[in-house]
Amino acid sequence: MATIRPADKAGSWYKKKPKDLRAELQSYLTAVPESLDGVSLPIPGARVIIAPHAGYAFSGPCAAWAYKTLDLSHAKRVIVLGPSHRYYLEGCAATNFGKYATPFGDLEIDQEVVRELQEALEMENMPKRREIEEHSLEMHMPYLYLRCQESFDSPDKFPKIVPVLVGSNNGDEENVIGRALLPYLKDPENAFIVSSDFCHWGGHFSYLPYSPTKSPSDLTQLRKEDSRPNGPPIHETIRVIDEAAMDAVESGVHEAFLATLRQTRNTVCGRHPIGVMMAALEQLRKQPENKDKGRFRILKYDRSNLVDMPGDSSVSYVSAYAVL
Repeated sequence: MATIRPADKAGSWYKKKPKDLRAELQSYLTAVPESLDGVSLPIPGARVIIAPHAGYAFSGPCAAWAYKTLDLSHAKRVIVLGPSHRYYLEGCAATNFGKYATPFGDLEIDQEVVRELQEALEMENMPKRREIEEHSLEMHMPYLYLRCQESFDSPDKFPKIVPVLVGSNNGDEENVIGRALLPYLKDPENAFIVSSDFCHWGGHFSYLPYSPTKSPSDLTQLRKEDSRPNGPPIHETIRVIDEAAMDAVESGVHEAFLATLRQTRNTVCGRHPIGVMMAALEQLRKQPENKDKGRFRILKYDRSNLVDMPGDSSVSYVSAYAVL
């Protein structure tokens, strides 16, 4: 009998009762337009998304933009790449479980692909307690289940999931992991969710940059006890820092993304899952038949708070998709 990872954050980070949770997520999805640039959603071939993983009251409206574009029509499995918040990890780590629970029902793990990736990447298993505590994977499961219900006749036709925790890897290591994912990217039966919030600003995150010129190359560090800066509001600095990262993501150049993170020290918690996916997509485009595929388009940018004082804090959220 398959072991089931419980929906650990249900009742705190999101609603526990299926009826209430469905109503909340549906309200977020309904607020997203039915089409983008004349193309009805979901966007055909949009098999890769970047979406946030905070509590739904904060990031749910932003995440809806990514999930409404996600094309699951041919999906047999969904590979979910998330960062590790609960323990230090190098390389990647695989799930211990057979299913992930949601208030709507369970999503089954594709054990065959888990084993393939474990062998290809020499992946360890996540410590069970840490996997249960980790929210970067769990927060995508209710949204994914809901979209599966919209896309398939019954749960037995739902795609299986492959949760992968991505650790603190350098650029070369991200390229190696991306290369291992390349065959899965090329397979139209695979979809991908890249889990990440963007800038975490404030004393709690030990990250308080400020730019009086609103430039990512002109940053000073505030202290949380400082008074309000005389120049532009702090939240404009946060936006500029995030825009530098988003521009790099849209460029499709893995090194450009790494470079902007080195420049700004932006606290993008899913920088390694994003880096791995950017490396994989960049390698995909080197193949002539795929040269125009796999460039991210940013759909939505949001923040938990518009910071005005150094003692404030905020977390940024981004939704994006890529067509393969």
